[in-house]
Amino acid sequence: QVQLVESGGGLVQPGGSLRLSCATSGFTLGYYRIGWFRQAPGKEREGIACISNSDGSIHYADSVKGRFTASRDNPENTVYLQMNSLKPEDTAVYYCAADPASWYVRPHCASDSMNYWGKGTLVTVSS
Repeated sequence: QVQLVESGGGLVQPGGSLRLSCATSGFTLGYYRIGWFRQAPGKEREGIACISNSDGSIHYADSVKGRFTASRDNPENTVYLQMNSLKPEDTAVYYCAADPASWYVRPHCASDSMNYWGKGTLVTVSS
């Protein structure tokens, strides 16, 4: 049974940092496309990072490029999202998602292409 569990959210001041974790089970991490998403109150879900299951390349949304870093630890079955220089507009519920479709078939992590989702962790950026 595929499971994803996010953790590490909380309250942080503007300019601060947080590291989110996504513990996975029930599948081999390296064989799945992995995405990080967020949804702010009253807004649509936004994809912010996508890890390829072909070459491990990582792709970022412009809104977080240069500030956020995604990574995965295959032996630990865990995916991370390091968030630096946080802004109030980064406030959202953050989700990780996974899907087994090959990167050659789906070279992206579009929200509707991801089959497995965690329940999310809330990040609040406020002074």
